[in-house]
Amino acid sequence: MSDKRVIGFIGVGLMGHGMAKNILKGGYPLVIKGNRNRVPVDSLLGMGATEVRSAREMAQQCDIIHLCLSNSPQVEAMMRGPDGILAGAREGLIVVDTTTADPTSTMALAEEMAAKGVHMVDAPLGRTPKEAESGTLDAMVGASDEAFEKVKPVIECWSGSINHIGPVGSGHKMKLIMNFMSMSYASVYAEALSIAVKSGLTPQSVRDVMAPSRMGCGFFDTFFSAAVGGDPNAHKFAIANAAKDVRYVASMATAAGVMNPIGAAVRNYFDQAVATGKGGDFVPTIANHIAALNGCDLPAAVKKANES
Repeated sequence: MSDKRVIGFIGVGLMGHGMAKNILKGGYPLVIKGNRNRVPVDSLLGMGATEVRSAREMAQQCDIIHLCLSNSPQVEAMMRGPDGILAGAREGLIVVDTTTADPTSTMALAEEMAAKGVHMVDAPLGRTPKEAESGTLDAMVGASDEAFEKVKPVIECWSGSINHIGPVGSGHKMKLIMNFMSMSYASVYAEALSIAVKSGLTPQSVRDVMAPSRMGCGFFDTFFSAAVGGDPNAHKFAIANAAKDVRYVASMATAAGVMNPIGAAVRNYFDQAVATGKGGDFVPTIANHIAALNGCDLPAAVKKANES
């Protein structure tokens, strides 16, 4: 029988499956809550995880619960209600929320949880499902020193880089800053490709000149590998999630009393793409969307350049 803490995991999707797998590999007993997509659930059950039907049941069994969900309303729903985590929580339970969430919601939940002896840790993620599977994600953590020391060994199972940013809410704030910058890059890259193609340059020339320059970076590489290089899975992050994140950035800026005009432009691009049914597509396809708004067929331009 293991003497390690029992870990719960809710949200075993693109990112969560790899994280949960690596918690199991770290020797921790793992309890998961299933969803409609049984493939990752059955995979983890085959590795030794056990399954519960509700968040309440999980809270009754676990010492630390991970959440890896899409947004703050989903986190709030999982925490509250008759079948929520708080309904079954024992005093001392720690909830590690890896969702890219609204810090205002996070801090409000943390106060509500503290009143019941439950601790909130926000630990949003950097990098992609590839790093989730390999256990080398980036983690930016908001937590008390005491809670951080308790969860750190578990986070080390799925993270290759851990930064304890500050108190609860700090991790989610930092993640929004990162995603504001990255989605701004995505918007600029997309606009640049449209300008280049309409001006007679090939998309490949933009990639080949920029990549080895000071303007190249990891985000550039995966974005252009998808938008120009023909690898649709190089950058697996949905437009709908990006749109949600830049909306949260706007709320964060408003709360801080900071103007955010660039954020508004980025938000309009992503919200417009969602409104036209492209929310499920990956972020690099925003380049195709913006090109179409400019009367340009980016995939056709890529194909033409490849054939010439």
